[in-house]
Amino acid sequence: MNTVHDPPASTTGTVVTKGLQQAMKPRQLVMMSLGGAIGAGLFVGSGAGIAVAGPAVLVSFLIAGFLVVLVMRMMGEMVAADPDSGAFSVHAENAMGPIAGRTIGWLYWVQVVIVVAAEATAAAAITAASIPAVPQWAAALAYMSVLTAVNLAGVSRFGEFEFWFAALKIVAIVAFLAVGSAMILGWIPSFDAPGLSNLTGHGGFAPNGVTGIAAGLLIVVFAFGGTEVMAIAAAETSEPRRNVSRAVRSIVWRILVFYVGSVLIMVAVLPWTADELATGPFVAVLNAAHVPGAGAVMTVVVVIALLSSLNAMLFSGSRMIYSLSERGAAAKVFGRVSGNGVPRVAVLASVTFGFVTVVLNYLAPDRVLPLLLNAVGSTILVLWTFVTVSQIVLRRRAERSGRTDLPLKMWGFPYLSYVALALLAAVAVLALFDDAARNQLFATLTFTCAITLACWVLGRRQRGAAADSTPEKTPETVG
Repeated sequence: MNTVHDPPASTTGTVVTKGLQQAMKPRQLVMMSLGGAIGAGLFVGSGAGIAVAGPAVLVSFLIAGFLVVLVMRMMGEMVAADPDSGAFSVHAENAMGPIAGRTIGWLYWVQVVIVVAAEATAAAAITAASIPAVPQWAAALAYMSVLTAVNLAGVSRFGEFEFWFAALKIVAIVAFLAVGSAMILGWIPSFDAPGLSNLTGHGGFAPNGVTGIAAGLLIVVFAFGGTEVMAIAAAETSEPRRNVSRAVRSIVWRILVFYVGSVLIMVAVLPWTADELATGPFVAVLNAAHVPGAGAVMTVVVVIALLSSLNAMLFSGSRMIYSLSERGAAAKVFGRVSGNGVPRVAVLASVTFGFVTVVLNYLAPDRVLPLLLNAVGSTILVLWTFVTVSQIVLRRRAERSGRTDLPLKMWGFPYLSYVALALLAAVAVLALFDDAARNQLFATLTFTCAITLACWVLGRRQRGAAADSTPEKTPETVG
């Protein structure tokens, strides 16, 4: 197996991915990398962050944004050097051994399976609330069926859906930034412009002090989950090394503009104590500007954001279990590829639990989403930690071997890599002081250890089977 910084030789920069088709267009990968960073966490979760930190939630978003930019850059360095459908799972295996790679691969796949179900449930719940004639279970079934069909149709169709999903989210945020800026500057006659007074009024910029900023960080850091899809999708583009470098470079300043800019508008336009900010910050600002139909428009945008995440998670989950199968860590059936380059069994396996939750949405619609979100817990912290450690190990290995011509390099190595590791540790420590987050963290760590043990047992059995199948050398066969 190739190490991450020693990819197969190629004169064109194109890496052949066994069985899968490299049919995703560069524009689709770039837009997907942006869309992955703009999920329901921004549209919904930002209100919860404002409620605990006040205007200082901007600091929480800056820290979380800085962390995700570092992780994306490290991930980009590894993917550009060694594109693979297993992405960070393969890189962890190259850096720390098969058990580490298989552990993070299976952990990620389980997370994806749950997220797919959670996103379908959330989108269906919003749809049912907006259109009472549509039962929640029926909306969930429709969303799951359509996006499963999209993933089975081929990577080019998936990429096109994600391109337009991401484009719609970006257009919505740009429009929001434009309206919000006009409100702050006093360009909307029906709104009494506050300037920047709301940033320091109502208890000051940080009304709950450092504790509030820390609590806000704990909430908003999980809003950036989903950015890792780019690393998995890169293997199915032409010239992945060049395209992933382009995608990673384009995402840095856009994260700051879209996330920090949006939150700045929220806390500048309305007092952070406003009840409507906590429940629906985007709608609250647009309603204050008297934008007609603001609630309906943002409802559509949030549903699109959820479906975009569902679509991308289903894609990445199917490719992860496909990669595990290719490496002997999952049943061979998951490695079968159809004529259009889709691992169909892997797609169906990744979506099965989502269809099970359709039944749960029928039986107990109000209890499904909280249970699913609790189950996902803190897996993003484990994933990013594996990415960071893998990058440090593989970069040092590359430097020792004298290789310096990496297509994309992590800034300020090794210092910024260790900064990322320290920030991840700090978030984990913060989680210990929050009851809900602490329970999720312990559950995630326990589950991770269980997967590690299972991978170790499987590895021992495979090595034992391989040894038993190897014929012993006798004096007659030796010579």
